Amino acid sequence: MSTSTLAARLGTRLPLIQAPMAGAQGSALALAVGAAGGLGSLPAAMLTPAALRAELQTLHASGLPCNVNFFAHRPPEPDPAREAAWRQALAPYYAEYGLDQEAIPTGPGRRPFDAEAAALLAEFRPRVVSFHFGLPAPELLALIKSWGAFVLSTATTVREALWLEAHGADAIIAQGLEAGGHRGHFLPPGRPTAGTIHPGDSEPREPGRQGGYGPNIDLSEQLGIFALLPQVVAAVRLPVIAAGGIADAAGVRAAMALGAAGVQIGTAYLCSDEALTRPLHRAALQSEAARHTQLTNCFTGGVARGIVNRVMRELGPISAAAPAFPLATHAIGPLRAAAEQAGSTDFTPLWSGQNASGCKSAPAAQITRELAEGLR
Repeated sequence: MSTSTLAARLGTRLPLIQAPMAGAQGSALALAVGAAGGLGSLPAAMLTPAALRAELQTLHASGLPCNVNFFAHRPPEPDPAREAAWRQALAPYYAEYGLDQEAIPTGPGRRPFDAEAAALLAEFRPRVVSFHFGLPAPELLALIKSWGAFVLSTATTVREALWLEAHGADAIIAQGLEAGGHRGHFLPPGRPTAGTIHPGDSEPREPGRQGGYGPNIDLSEQLGIFALLPQVVAAVRLPVIAAGGIADAAGVRAAMALGAAGVQIGTAYLCSDEALTRPLHRAALQSEAARHTQLTNCFTGGVARGIVNRVMRELGPISAAAPAFPLATHAIGPLRAAAEQAGSTDFTPLWSGQNASGCKSAPAAQITRELAEGLR
């Protein structure tokens, strides 16, 4: 698929997608990117139904196309022993800040896409819907496609790309190892699969229902974008969108030269005027600290890339004690709040890709226009 054809399917002038960044943006960033000709994205995984409805109303009223993004993970079964180990690992920090572990909240954490979310989404019928961690159940995917939505999902390996193609994705976001935030991997390590995917011991038996976002994932299977991209392009018939470490027009140009039909960019927008990134996070992104990122599970239990800080150095970056995604969030939350109040990012998830060089304070429309120079 050509770049112009992908843009037509997205409903945009440019085949550029602003990556959904939960906790760091709302509809304002998506609208600014959309007005500049790209595809803005709304991250929905951390929104309550009421908040999601309000954001969807704002986006719908604009008349601009938008990508609404959800997680498709399987909520993990509570593991009391692992939760106890995590609390024990964090106990010295709780004592340091005078916090009570008995006050740690409980609950499911980030909510996966479900029938309630699908029914709400159907009221607004967004043009593009995307998923992280696979795809939702077949009946939910069928509902989304019933109004003609273009469905994107993230692949971090060729095997995942083939699985997504076989299970109903319309385009694949190839996420390189350089990308900031959560890895989109959803297939557990297993034997290589040639050609079409056949369910077996190493593949989930239904879309989006495979867990395993913790330290058991074999990170050696994860590739940089310029190694992953041409392999995915060669393996599937769907359009492939490059993501990870692309921060300027030169990066966009390189991705397109390797066969990408479009590019998804996140970190470069984190310090934009419309982003909701907190001041401490913005300062880290625009400092020398941003040159050192690592994959960690210390904040949510899922493997994600962020700027190295104290908790990553002392407990990780990959901790065997951290509960499965997203349950680690509960116990780290009070520490984050207390440390940030004291001006520290010791317990803050400073999500960032490996290339934060394009992360600057500027209107999102300007950033979009500069990135679009790579399409010429």
